[in-house]
Amino acid sequence: MDISEPSRVLSCVVSRSSLFERIKACQYDDPHLLVPKDTMQHGDAKEVTVEDDGILRIQGRICVPNVYGFHALILEETHSSRYSIHLSSAKMYQALRQHYWLRRMKKDIVEYVARCLN
Repeated sequence: MDISEPSRVLSCVVSRSSLFERIKACQYDDPHLLVPKDTMQHGDAKEVTVEDDGILRIQGRICVPNVYGFHALILEETHSSRYSIHLSSAKMYQALRQHYWLRRMKKDIVEYVARCLN
């Protein structure tokens, strides 16, 4: 690099879903997620962790709080996405469980798909 050139600044921009950040901010508003958190803090549960990003996870999956409509939002997004084309309850469960842990997930998915008109 020539000394006469102005110095260049390299920057890296990391984009994260606003849903991801909202889940992180509200995880402890759900009283059912306080139990795994307390278990983890006492060292009793190895499958419950808080990663470097500050997200509570169970077996590596993001714990989604059942507050402020998060469960319904995730179910709606997954089921109605143009990439998923209205998944059946079994396929929807398999798709969601790769990334998310939702309390009563199977039951909520079955009920959601049953209510779908398509």
